[in-house]
Amino acid sequence: MQYWLMKSEPDLFSIDDLKNRPKQTEHWDGVRNFQARNFMRAMRAGDRAFFYHSSCAEPGVAGIIEIAREAYPDFTSWDPKSPYYDARSKPEKPYWYMVDVRFERKLKRLVPLTELRQNRALKTMRLLARGNRLSIMPVSANEWKTILEMAQAR
Repeated sequence: MQYWLMKSEPDLFSIDDLKNRPKQTEHWDGVRNFQARNFMRAMRAGDRAFFYHSSCAEPGVAGIIEIAREAYPDFTSWDPKSPYYDARSKPEKPYWYMVDVRFERKLKRLVPLTELRQNRALKTMRLLARGNRLSIMPVSANEWKTILEMAQAR
């Protein structure tokens, strides 16, 4: 099993939005960065990911999700009415992919970015690298364990 971190702006799609979906499952669409897309294509059903709230008053890790369906073509890229439309992507030769994710649980508390930055065990975490803006990235087993421990603190 691999671990991941997936970012979403909570005013667009939050951990609570996923929790309230039928079957608590939704496709994760709109990824338009090749490196993030490649990470998504490496995901396997059963992998776990942190659901990270970004671009908000208090960004941080809010919950845990499971990869429910492996990467498949992102059909929003073919829809001219979608904000994620990309004329280069075609059904017969897709550029972009998505996965389905399933709600597992909210963390006991949101683990804010400020705390993540202060934890020496996370000093090499991709999320904390200067200039990193990827919406999807791998998380090491040690980083996963550390963040789960941080969520239980307090």
